[in-house]
Amino acid sequence: MNFYNPSAARPTLVVPPVHERQLPAKSQETTATNPWPLALLAQNLKNYVDKVPELWVEAQVASLNGRGGNVFMELKDVQEDFSFTLALFGRAGSGLAADVTVGSRIVTRAKPSLWKNGKLSLIGKEVYAVGTGNLHEQLQRLREQLAAEGLFADARKKPLPMLPNRVGLITGRDSDAEKDVIRNASLRWPGVSFEVRNTRVQGEGAAQEVIAALAELDAHPEVDVIVIARGGGSFEDLLPFSEESLIRAVAAAVTPVVSAIGHEADSPILDAVADLRASTPTDAGKRIVPDISEEAARIAEARARLDRAVLGYVGMQMSYIAQLRSRPVFTHPDSALLMRADEVNRLRERALRATEHRIERESGTLEHTIARVRSLSPAQTLSRGYSIVQNSAGAIVRDASVLHEGEQITVRAATGSAQATVTSTNPSNIS
Repeated sequence: MNFYNPSAARPTLVVPPVHERQLPAKSQETTATNPWPLALLAQNLKNYVDKVPELWVEAQVASLNGRGGNVFMELKDVQEDFSFTLALFGRAGSGLAADVTVGSRIVTRAKPSLWKNGKLSLIGKEVYAVGTGNLHEQLQRLREQLAAEGLFADARKKPLPMLPNRVGLITGRDSDAEKDVIRNASLRWPGVSFEVRNTRVQGEGAAQEVIAALAELDAHPEVDVIVIARGGGSFEDLLPFSEESLIRAVAAAVTPVVSAIGHEADSPILDAVADLRASTPTDAGKRIVPDISEEAARIAEARARLDRAVLGYVGMQMSYIAQLRSRPVFTHPDSALLMRADEVNRLRERALRATEHRIERESGTLEHTIARVRSLSPAQTLSRGYSIVQNSAGAIVRDASVLHEGEQITVRAATGSAQATVTSTNPSNIS
C-alpha cells in the first residue's frame, strides 16, 4: 500500500550539517532549519532526569529476569495502566529477597534514568515486598498512635439508645450483612426502621465512600444509631476499615456507631474506635434494638412487682388502722374521762381536807386571839371586882380630884350600875 500523495508534496528543506551551524541553547529556540540532533535531545533529557533524586516507589512485579548477577523487573502500577523497567545491578540484584516474586507488591528505593535507546527506566537500590506482615506492623503502629490520643477510651464511647427512632446502616449493596442486620433487628423489634447507605466495603476508595455515608447519616435528624457492617473477609479486604481517615471520622461522629465487620481473628481498628463492637452483622442486629418479648416480660414483671408493692403497702396501712382502732382510746373513749374524773375527785378531796385543816387551824388561832382580847377587855376587868365611875357628863373619872361634893356620879359594875352622890374626895393615890 502506497501512502504517497504527489499533490501533497512539499519542497525539500535545506538543513546545514551540525558542525556548520550554531545549535539553539533552548528547545523553544529550535526551528525547521536549525533543529536539535536526536542525541542532543536525548542528552538534555538525560541531564534533566538525572537531577531527579532517589525516591521510594510502590508497584507490582509484572515480570522478573536475571542476567549475569543483575536483575531486571517489569513494574506496573497497582491501579493504573503505567509500567517501568526496574534494574538492580550488583549487590542490589544479588541481595533480592525470596518473597519478591512475580505478582507481589513491592516498594523500591530507585532513581530514574534515561537509557541511550531513549527508554526511561528505574535503577533500584533496595526492594522490599509489601506483605501482610508489614501491613500488620503499620496497622499496629497506627493502632498504638490512635490509642495514645485517647480515641479508644471507654470514657468517650457513647451509649446506644434503648429504642432508636431510625437505624442508619452502611454496608455493601445487596449483601448478606445488610440482610442479617435488618432481619435480626426486625425479629426482635418489628417496628424498627432503617436508613440504608450502600457503599463499597473493600478495595480502593471504599473508606472514602463509607466516610461520606457516615457523614450523611450522622447529619440525619431521625437516625439515632449507625451500623457499619460487612460479613467478614480476608485481612486485605478489611483494610479500608483500618484507614486512619475513617477511624477519625467515626471518632468525631455525634451519633453512636456500631462496628459489625465480623472478623474475629484479626479485627480492624474500626472495632476499637466504635461505640459498640458487634462480633457479626447478626450480633449487631440483636444489639441495636431490644427484644420485644423480653421487654414485654420485663413490663409484666415490673407490673407484678408494682402490684405487690401497692398491695403490701395498702395491707400494711390497713393493719396499722386496725391497730389504731383496737386501742382503748378508740374502743372506750370515756375511760380517759373517767380517769380524769377520778383525778378531779381526788384533787377536790385533797383541797377540801386542806381547807378544813386550814379553817380548823385558823379557828384555833382566832379563839386564842379572842381569849387574849377578852382578857384585856373592861368587862373582864369589871368581873374581877373593879368598877367604872363616870361624872355627870358621862366621862370616866380617872382622877378623884376632879369631882365635887354633891356631884352626881354613875358607878358601873360588871353587872349593872348605880347612881351616887359625892360626899367627899380623897386625892391621894391608892397604895
